[in-house]
Amino acid sequence: MPMAYKVLHILSQRPSFTGSGVSLDSIVRLAAAAGWHQRVVVATPADDPVPNVGGLRPGQIRPLVFGRDGLDFPIPGMSDVMPYPSSRFSSLNAEQLQTYRQSWRQHVGEVVAEFQPDLIHSRHIWLLSAMMKDVAPQVPVVTHCHATGLRQMSLCPHLAEEVQQGCRRNDRFFVLHEGHAEQLTSRLDVSYDRIHVVGAGYQDATFHANRRPPDCGASLLYVGKYSHAKGLPQLLDAVDRLAERRSDLVLHVAGDGAGAEAEALRSRMAAMAPRVTMHGQLDQPALADLMRRCALFVLPSFYEGLPLVLIEALACGCRVVCSDLPGVRKGFGPGAEGAFDRVPLPRLIGVDTPAPEDLPAFVNKLVATVESNLDRPRGDSATQRVNDLLKHFTWAAVFQRIERVWLELASSQ
Repeated sequence: MPMAYKVLHILSQRPSFTGSGVSLDSIVRLAAAAGWHQRVVVATPADDPVPNVGGLRPGQIRPLVFGRDGLDFPIPGMSDVMPYPSSRFSSLNAEQLQTYRQSWRQHVGEVVAEFQPDLIHSRHIWLLSAMMKDVAPQVPVVTHCHATGLRQMSLCPHLAEEVQQGCRRNDRFFVLHEGHAEQLTSRLDVSYDRIHVVGAGYQDATFHANRRPPDCGASLLYVGKYSHAKGLPQLLDAVDRLAERRSDLVLHVAGDGAGAEAEALRSRMAAMAPRVTMHGQLDQPALADLMRRCALFVLPSFYEGLPLVLIEALACGCRVVCSDLPGVRKGFGPGAEGAFDRVPLPRLIGVDTPAPEDLPAFVNKLVATVESNLDRPRGDSATQRVNDLLKHFTWAAVFQRIERVWLELASSQ
């Protein structure tokens, strides 16, 4: 890089708790190594210390604090069920939404005035990204689509036009796969030449199969929120069925959730002990260690963008069973064939709610697919396909694709 450019990262959620937060952390670390000057704006609750993002100094991280002063409600989440206490955008009243907008405008405006970035990299096609050109009209903005903003447009139609009109003013867009590019062109009315498919990455130094035991038994792993949209109730139904035939079956669950839905699932899993073991929210090294101890990773979700956790599980040597999600087929491309064993989705009502009458067949297929994978070793050709797939999804590879666009925008100033 001929000169040290300055990039301001924007995330309206708590970092490190979701895929977009993990992505932010990884990109910040690589950008620091590449010589970029950086500031990070995130949301935090009042009882939280300044979070760690990408190893930056605390002064380089500028959180907007929720739960005090005017922002006296929990951080709104890009998903309606978050792994921490949160608000739903669909439940915020007009006064709360206006406070949300004004607080972010003031906070980001102060950071922009102080830092004078050459580039802003915002995350999520949603309200905060939609106001970037109001706050910093002369600064190039690239917005990272993680798909949840597209879902929120359906859940909050009263906010969709504001998001569409605001976000389409931004200069470039990063998407996880070609399917998201197609959605952006129709939802935001932006041309393909402003959209870049960068994919998602995984930490190959953390997620690997070294020291993996030769036999992991009948151990299953689910990673994600305690949520119906993730298919967790159906996975628990499948475990009940499989346990009748496999006395050694254990489901490990890493993740958390808040609200009535999550509490009901937590109570059900507690009652299924020791068949189900809840590990709570794990950091990346602890999660990788758990993946290396499990035979099969299962993600029966009804909606995902690009589920990076599938790549992490593959890298740790797990076999993978997942729903036949568009994000898997389009996001991972031909390399996914032979890497993942996919279960057909039930019909969906809305974006992530399955038709109840289709769930028994979905559970039946999930049971059969999990059972067929528990004892079947991965062949040499499948192993090679997995290795080829993993190379494309290292964070170093993703950052190379991102930095090319950053440099183009920053040098145009």
